Formats: sequence, structure tokens, C-alpha cells
Amino acid sequence: MTTDHDTGERVDPSDRPDIDRALLNPAAVFASPEDVLQHVRLTRAEKIKVLQRWEYDASEMDVAKEEGMIPPSEDDLLRRILLALGQLTDSADAERSGPTKHGVSQSDGT
Repeated sequence: MTTDHDTGERVDPSDRPDIDRALLNPAAVFASPEDVLQHVRLTRAEKIKVLQRWEYDASEMDVAKEEGMIPPSEDDLLRRILLALGQLTDSADAERSGPTKHGVSQSDGT
């Protein structure tokens, strides 16, 4: 069982999640990237879409932290999202990150 972040209700993972809501705000539907990966009622393509959206959101949060808009944290959410995506796409690359505010990946140095 997992917990719905908006309502606090316990949710059976075998129930089909609201995919439209998950594509708007994955953290409101899933407790972690691993929950998306392990959900039995989502297709592989749906899992990838949800995790890609979550990757975008996490990258934006990293930019906000970098610019001092929100307090820094030791959260490894982006790394966990990338690892989950890698398991679905057979290309795990935890060192890769989303674009920075400058529009380039932090790992490619360009």
C-alpha cells in the first residue's frame, strides 16, 4: 500500500492511478520514482512518460535551488528518477542530468 500525497489516503498499488494527474504532477500521485517503476497497472510507456515529467520537474527544482529561490537540500530525487528511467530504457546514467538554466547538461561540460 502507498499513500496519496494530496488526500493522505492509503492506495492499493494494484489500482490504476490517474495517469493524467500523474503527467501533470507525478509527486502528487506517486511517493517515489521507484513506486512508478514497480506499479503493476502502468504500461512501460506510461511509466517512461511519468518519469520523464518528474525528471523535468526535478531539474527545474535543481535550477531554483542553484539560484537561491528555495533552500538547498541533500535530496537525490533526480538521480533516483534517472536510475528508474534507465531501468525502463536499458540506459541507466545517474551522472546525466537535465538541462541547467544555461541549457546544457552538467555532465557534458559544454
